[in-house]
Amino acid sequence: MSVKAFAAKLFAKRIHAKTQKWANNPVETQQKVFEALIKEAAQTQFGKDHNFSAIKTFSDFAQKVPIRDYEGLKHYVDKVVKGEENVLWKGKPLYFAKTSGTTSGAKYIPLTKESMPFHIQAARNAILSYIHETGKAEFVKGKMIFLQGSPLLEEKNGIKLGRLSGIVAHFVPKYLQKNRMPSWETNCIEDWETKVNAIVEETINEDMAVISGIPSWVQMYFEKLAAKANKPVGEIFKNFNLFIYGGVNYEPYRAKFENLIGRKVDSIELFPASEGFFAYQDSQSEKGMLLLLNSGIFYEFIKADEFFTENPKRHTIGEVELGVNYVLIISTNAGLWGYNIGDTVQFTSLKPYRVIVSGRIKHYISAFGEHVIGKEVESALQEAMEGTDVRVNEFTVAPQITPTEGLPYHEWFIEFDSEESEQPNNLEDFALKIDNAMRKQNVYYDDLIVGNVLRTLVITKVPKNGFQEYMKSIGKLGGQNKLPRLSNDRKIAQFFEIKK
Repeated sequence: MSVKAFAAKLFAKRIHAKTQKWANNPVETQQKVFEALIKEAAQTQFGKDHNFSAIKTFSDFAQKVPIRDYEGLKHYVDKVVKGEENVLWKGKPLYFAKTSGTTSGAKYIPLTKESMPFHIQAARNAILSYIHETGKAEFVKGKMIFLQGSPLLEEKNGIKLGRLSGIVAHFVPKYLQKNRMPSWETNCIEDWETKVNAIVEETINEDMAVISGIPSWVQMYFEKLAAKANKPVGEIFKNFNLFIYGGVNYEPYRAKFENLIGRKVDSIELFPASEGFFAYQDSQSEKGMLLLLNSGIFYEFIKADEFFTENPKRHTIGEVELGVNYVLIISTNAGLWGYNIGDTVQFTSLKPYRVIVSGRIKHYISAFGEHVIGKEVESALQEAMEGTDVRVNEFTVAPQITPTEGLPYHEWFIEFDSEESEQPNNLEDFALKIDNAMRKQNVYYDDLIVGNVLRTLVITKVPKNGFQEYMKSIGKLGGQNKLPRLSNDRKIAQFFEIKK
């Protein structure tokens, strides 16, 4: 065993012990975080406006601080962007993570001196957790690549801003910098396709051991690698055995990845966002990701089916149940308070608390009252693919409310692998398999099919690279950008209708 691998194992053991300490005391841990947040922010403008000095319990907090999204908090954020101090959190932020908004244009999410270290520690601890559980550590000697946004930062009133992944690139530990790829120059390339081509050239002759990124964009990298070398990625990188990902569910991509790699590799799922690093996969055998309860974030959970009612109940960590779809609400040491990040989660374990990301509260289909969520469509497609050679590159689903003939239906836009052998022999049979899987999961959808309100879903084939073309057309190719699994309208569908 190499010295580096031995040291990694020792460090992993130490971090595991620390993790167990707070994970085994979840309610107490969250209470300490809550009290610290309220105390630290009491003299900020937000703290004074919401009478933080009088908050003694979570009940007090829930009465004084309403649930908000970015729009609801924007007038405070605007003051921070203008350079004002002590608005949402003490002092000024270190950075703004700039993200795309829907109604407000660009969103500026603050990252503070207190919040930034947790983004770095969580990613590190995910790898250390894997080392502790599996005993595998030799990969630390090999090269590692993190497909991410450009690290070039702008500045606004003395505060640097950029994409979260680009900001994080400035915090890579020294002991990883020699192993890390791509080069700084390549990482700074803004155009995603140009960047991926440069990464292929830079890495194709290297000993890549760890590869990380959002699956849809890593897939693009793998396809270009395999095409250039004319062999599977696993033969190009013989020591590549760990894939780290976040942002979207890996399962719809897994079969395609294993085909591109030529073998199975271990994977670690992360749940990072500009607003905080919420969870990481701490076990290769247990479902879900460990919710990070000691990372300067206080969590609340609102049942998704109650979220749009007048006064939905706000649950704390000790009140959650297994398998319920919750909207995730956070208050953080970056100055976000009662903040709805838009993601929904389900708990897979309560000892310790592990979650899966089940979708987005705004990404659903309920054109007929069916309440279909992202987890359901991903699971249904996965079930339909089991035992087949079908490979799916990407997909999204939209309702067809006014078809030219027949009953309305859900339209599945699917980009299959270009190889004939990896496409369904019979598209209608494959659609029926997905439909049956959907009906088993969602009783509302089943009722609509049985009641002849909807007919069996319809699959529309998307040509190769069709979704990449769509993302490029809206200026969201690559980086942290993700294709919505579900839309309650036909905005994405219209792009492909025009292409016909």
